[in-house]
Amino acid sequence: MKKIYYIIIFLILNFGGLALGNLFMGDAVTGDWYSNLNKAPWTPPGWVFGFAWTLIMICYSWYLAELFIERNTLTLWLVFIFSWGLNVCWNWFFFNQEMVTAGLVVLIVLIMTIFYLFITFRHDRLKMAKYLLLPYLIWLCIANSLNGYILFNN
Repeated sequence: MKKIYYIIIFLILNFGGLALGNLFMGDAVTGDWYSNLNKAPWTPPGWVFGFAWTLIMICYSWYLAELFIERNTLTLWLVFIFSWGLNVCWNWFFFNQEMVTAGLVVLIVLIMTIFYLFITFRHDRLKMAKYLLLPYLIWLCIANSLNGYILFNN
């Protein structure tokens, strides 16, 4: 029962973060600035982003439930809040403020934060659960390459 409780809490927090990030974007995706950018040839179609983030947040929420059952500490909450804030503020930097360099820095720090979770907690019940972080890490690397391409090719 505790696991379901944590999964629900993290689903609400994580999807809430996505909604807030989307709010910070405004209509930037359809606006002139983004439309006129020289985007990477491997930029996926728009629907892929929604599918990817849904899968990522489900896996991430499940992982966090396992992690917080094992270790519910203030430090872990701070790491989670930090990663949540980075995920939300990337939209504001990149889309709203058109600060591509700041967006890239945010992504790099977010990758390091999620990778920290992947390599640090790998005992017992988390030995297999850590692989739930792989979709997030892979997507962040793709986002990093897309952001970097825009930075260096515009």
